[in-house]
Amino acid sequence: MKNALLLATAVAAAVSGPLMISAQAADNEKCFGVAAAGQNDCQTASNSCAGQVADAARGDAWIYVPAGTCEKINGGSLEPKQG
Repeated sequence: MKNALLLATAVAAAVSGPLMISAQAADNEKCFGVAAAGQNDCQTASNSCAGQVADAARGDAWIYVPAGTCEKINGGSLEPKQG
């Protein structure tokens, strides 16, 4: 019985995982130019993974912020910045 419960929990988590990610993405937006050093959420032109940006506020580094707030943050942009 315990194994069946563990299996059912694992299946439920695997099925709901992608749904949670989609819901999170729908409630958030990518905000460029405001990530602290080492705190970017995903790849940039110069690296392939989250957390690898060495400089704060890089124009091509982004983090997720609640939808509608990026452009209210000093330096925030919904599009990557050049330079």
